Amino acid sequence: MKFRFLILLFSFGIAFGQQNDDISKAWVADNGDGTYKNPIIHADYSDPDVIRVGDDYYMTASSFNCIPGLPILHSKDLINWELINYALKKQPPFDVFDKVQHGNGVWAPSIRYHNNEFYIFYPDPDYGIYMVKTKNPQENWSIPMLIKEGKGLIDPTPLWNDDGKVYMAYAFAGSRAGIKSLLAICTLNSEATKANDDDVLIIDGHEDESTIEGPKFYKHNGYYYIFAPAGGVATGWQTVLRSKNIYGPYEKRKVINQGKTSINGPHQGAWVQTQTGQDWFFHFQDKGAYGRIVHLQPMKWKNNWPIIGEDVANEGIGQPVTIYKKPNVGKQFSIVTPPDSDEFNDPKLGLQWQWHANPQVYWGFPTSLGHFTMYCRPKTENAKNIYNVRNLLLQKFPAETFTATTKMTFNARFDGEQVGFLIMGLDYSYLKIEQQNGQLYLSQITCKNADKNTDEQETDKINLKSNIFYLQAEVKAGGIVSFSYSTNGKKFEKIGNDFTAREGKWIGAKIGYLALRNGIINDAGSVDIDWFRIK
Repeated sequence: MKFRFLILLFSFGIAFGQQNDDISKAWVADNGDGTYKNPIIHADYSDPDVIRVGDDYYMTASSFNCIPGLPILHSKDLINWELINYALKKQPPFDVFDKVQHGNGVWAPSIRYHNNEFYIFYPDPDYGIYMVKTKNPQENWSIPMLIKEGKGLIDPTPLWNDDGKVYMAYAFAGSRAGIKSLLAICTLNSEATKANDDDVLIIDGHEDESTIEGPKFYKHNGYYYIFAPAGGVATGWQTVLRSKNIYGPYEKRKVINQGKTSINGPHQGAWVQTQTGQDWFFHFQDKGAYGRIVHLQPMKWKNNWPIIGEDVANEGIGQPVTIYKKPNVGKQFSIVTPPDSDEFNDPKLGLQWQWHANPQVYWGFPTSLGHFTMYCRPKTENAKNIYNVRNLLLQKFPAETFTATTKMTFNARFDGEQVGFLIMGLDYSYLKIEQQNGQLYLSQITCKNADKNTDEQETDKINLKSNIFYLQAEVKAGGIVSFSYSTNGKKFEKIGNDFTAREGKWIGAKIGYLALRNGIINDAGSVDIDWFRIK
């Protein structure tokens, strides 16, 4: 009996340890004492939208040119989130997004639940507004359907009204549409598969809203509400419009701004009501190289106007909270976080990883051998740098400060093949291992203003004696990155110069891998990525 008890205790310890291994060692928002801290996700899930379905909460976000796209996150308590799926396995038009399209693709989406189906409406600013749907958000979503064609139509949000009609509010991207800071409403057919040509302007924000966009459409207590960010991505505030008539005229009010806090531009997100009747608001904060990270604010109603955050001046305008009591959802739930570390032990790629374009089968494979294999693909023709390389395997920065370490085995077949451990953005830097004259050489590569097709700079070239090596990137406050390497995984030596990470086009900086070669032949070397660990 004692022996059996010890076995059970040992088994429980293993299971408990495995569960803890899944929790991020870089950022946890749940303080474990009934409170939480902002941001609830310190990663680039920009333009978040959230719904409650029964006792479950679901979030999606912009993904731009990163594939798979339209992430699906799940929570039971609004604080602890896990990444469970993507709604877009590949992005249409496929011939376009088979190439890198920095800053294009999926802009601010809206997720909704109607008639036992989940819907996501998302804009592509170059093509129009698409819709995908599913009965189970953890399974495959439908093929994207273009429901409203038009350049510069963005930020769609549907509303199934009490009278059976379906409406959609949306905004305009001035870079494509030639007009901006306007919100409009049109109707959809009953299946929400086609927009009608009956658009009505509901607000012109030029006078005092600077740039107004990103609407979210709700009906509450007899009013139609449109929550809309204004004033710019990094510097703006949240405006709310309300009317008894769906087409207006709409009153408007500022309901949250930065106030006396350090949380700039608190806006663009989602209102959610818990099972217990509490109201909460999700928004992002633009944090430069870290992307647009996700915050959660308490919300209350006063005279049928929402007040978001803490109304310290008692003026009806809130400011963001940093630490606050967790939402009341009726129960307590375990801590979970979006994934970051990866042992690559499963024969499928972890959900934290995305490519820079629609993936191709010959870029790499998960295996059941305890590693992910990437193949050295031909470099982009006439390119001075890797800015437009498609087969970059990357994930979001998970915190303000963290250390990422990886073990890699480079199976080079030909001179000129290279692999790398990369910090990617408009500026980028990576540790490159390249075969030259049958030897492996390690160096740091850095490129400033890569989007301008500038040249790379190389420093600290070292001859490696083994094709098995460990690489490390330490990210400090302000996105300052120090690189180091090791041949035994224990003693690391600094290499190169410190590098300041920079955001990409509408996305935060990302970390991950590349595998390239010169020219096209009928074979290629490869790299086995044994593990990637964040602490």
